[in-house]
Amino acid sequence: MVNISLLEKSIPVAPIKIAALDSCHELAQKVDSHLVQFRQELDSHNKSGLSFRGYSEDTFLIESKCPRFGSGEAKGVINESVRGTDLFVMVDVCNYSLTYKVNGYINHMSPDDHYQDLKRIIATATGKAHRINVIMPFLYESRQHKRTKRESLDCALALQELVNMGVSNIITFDAHDPRMQNAIPLSGFDNFMPTYQFLKTLCASVDDFKIDNEHLMIISPDEGAMQRAVYFSNILGVDMGMFYKRRDYSTVVNGKNPIVAHEFLGDSVEGKDVIVIDDMISSGESMLDVAKQLKDRKAKRVIVCTTFGLFTDGLEKFDEFYEKEYIHKVITTNLNYKNPDILTRPYYLEADMSKYLASIMDILNHDLSVEKVRSTTEKINQLLHRYS
Repeated sequence: MVNISLLEKSIPVAPIKIAALDSCHELAQKVDSHLVQFRQELDSHNKSGLSFRGYSEDTFLIESKCPRFGSGEAKGVINESVRGTDLFVMVDVCNYSLTYKVNGYINHMSPDDHYQDLKRIIATATGKAHRINVIMPFLYESRQHKRTKRESLDCALALQELVNMGVSNIITFDAHDPRMQNAIPLSGFDNFMPTYQFLKTLCASVDDFKIDNEHLMIISPDEGAMQRAVYFSNILGVDMGMFYKRRDYSTVVNGKNPIVAHEFLGDSVEGKDVIVIDDMISSGESMLDVAKQLKDRKAKRVIVCTTFGLFTDGLEKFDEFYEKEYIHKVITTNLNYKNPDILTRPYYLEADMSKYLASIMDILNHDLSVEKVRSTTEKINQLLHRYS
């Protein structure tokens, strides 16, 4: 186990418990199994003779739910004691597969519904748990992260609301704009990146994958993804290019200004594999347009890596572009719900984040610096050495 010597020398804050909402239950089970294994392994190395209450268990998951009345109203329920525990509440605000009834009509749960359920579970545990931590891989309302005119700042309001309810730490992944933590400057906010898991999946699953400047290039699909692409290209030692979006600011379609064209800045991609890296695929329109333009510029293979695969317009366009060989692989993480049909697609790969998330929870429970798990440069270099 990573950081085992570090954990041996520290004391846990309190017994760890995981309250997983229905939206995040599958991921929570995987995280729990890794955490159980970590603790059993650490227990076997324990030479101090000290035994902490609830440190090693068969499971850390507790039964929690948010049942609804016929009117659509709901309540939060935790069916076992959480007094004195270090509680981690897990939620996936993008899980649209769950439904509930309102006066006999079927409603699909929206991000707003999931956020309300999260608050219900927090309210159930506040004043009992020693500490409450929220694990929200896709940060609620993170796309509404800045004000450009007279409009709401939903993400900032949500973060402040959670902190005011007693949440000590908020853990998220690849936030659309990590500067949102400025809304809660006196509270814990940690933003983690899946760079190592992407690279691990690429090396294990993509044939004839060569990591050098003559065979590989990293592409940022827009200005917002530049920081991710710069880090990825620097750690791999390859060139980087970027697209910028020309938008029609005179019209609004589906809540945003439509993209007129993607303009490319960078060296030639001819004959190279290109990795297009971003935080999310929403409809996929802009990502597919970038892939087509790269193939028109004679790129060898286009591999798309995004943390969150929302696929809000379905998979038909991705199927079409795969058949036309515009895209070779699409890699997303398992941090959010996706239509199970995508697992059958030949172009799709999933980067498993459960072990990484279990490590983060273990480190936080021991009140150690999260930089021990945030900084993956050493792990990436070891992976590249093994791969080469």
